[in-house]
Amino acid sequence: MRRVRSVAGDSVNLLLYRELGRCDDPVEEALWQLNPALAEQGPVLPAGVWVVLPEIDSQPVVTTPVSAWD
Repeated sequence: MRRVRSVAGDSVNLLLYRELGRCDDPVEEALWQLNPALAEQGPVLPAGVWVVLPEIDSQPVVTTPVSAWD
C-alpha cells in the first residue's frame, strides 16, 4: 500500500483522482476502511495529512444500466 500526503485544499475525491485516476464509490469505500480517522479532518483536508491509498485495478468495474422497460 502506498502513502501520500495531502495538499492544502484536498478533498478525498480530489486526492483519489489525482493519485489513482479514479474516485468512484468502491475506491472511496476502500480508502475510508484504510483510514478510519481521516473523517475527523473534515471535508477539506489540511496540508500534510498522511493518507493510505487502496490497491485497486486500473479500470473501474463497468455495470450495465437497468431500464424500467427491460
